[in-house]
Amino acid sequence: MDSQNNNPNPNPLHRNSLPSSMPVWPTIDGSLGLSEEESVTYARRFYNFGFALLPLLWAVNCFYFWPVLRHSHSFPRIRPYIVRSAFGFAVFATVLCSWALTFAIGGERLFGPVWDQLVMYNLADRLGLTSWS
Repeated sequence: MDSQNNNPNPNPLHRNSLPSSMPVWPTIDGSLGLSEEESVTYARRFYNFGFALLPLLWAVNCFYFWPVLRHSHSFPRIRPYIVRSAFGFAVFATVLCSWALTFAIGGERLFGPVWDQLVMYNLADRLGLTSWS
């Protein structure tokens, strides 16, 4: 009974995932990573450069700042960039997979005679680059 009175958590089944004695860092590097001010700058840059047809930077942003994405109440200045990066990468991945599956599954059956104009594997034949003479 005494151990329960010394426990500050009234409900031990629902423990906090962030221990108060352990420092929380914005990057996966921990103490070797960036400070909070530098992290805001890098998160903003990765987010903005993701719009410059480099959406894989959004995935890098989510990976590098995983602690910010995982803990919703930590680093409120960085979190909007990381959440938006996660959303942007999810949309990009969905569009890319849909496009790839459309061509892989549908193929000539889906596109009909236009298929020969869309595919690139016969480009060398069309340009006459396959003859060695």
